[in-house]
Amino acid sequence: MAIRTELTLRLKNTPGALARLCQALADEKVNVLAMNLESSGVLHLVAENPVHAAGLLRSRDYTLEERDVLYIQLPNRPGAIGSATRMLSSAGVNIDYAFASAITEHQMAALVVAVDDAQRASTAAGM
Repeated sequence: MAIRTELTLRLKNTPGALARLCQALADEKVNVLAMNLESSGVLHLVAENPVHAAGLLRSRDYTLEERDVLYIQLPNRPGAIGSATRMLSSAGVNIDYAFASAITEHQMAALVVAVDDAQRASTAAGM
């Protein structure tokens, strides 16, 4: 498990809004580790280099919020996410939101978990 910086911003509900943002990141060689776009237009983005990503997006007039999140790599098998979230629960950690992704052919999955205090959560859960 790692603590990573998540960038949160709002996209306009227009065709190509996400494509333009992703192209801007790609043009600057920003690798996206995880993202979640809500129907409200709120985008949660975890980039490999969040400082570079944040600077780029701010220069393009996006308003960002930053927060530390837990970035947990898990085995890509049934029950892995449940096991990780039970560990957090047992440590008294409340999850604000989470999202995950995996590729069928790969052995690992990624889980992004937003909590009040990522450092405390990481320590308390022993992850």
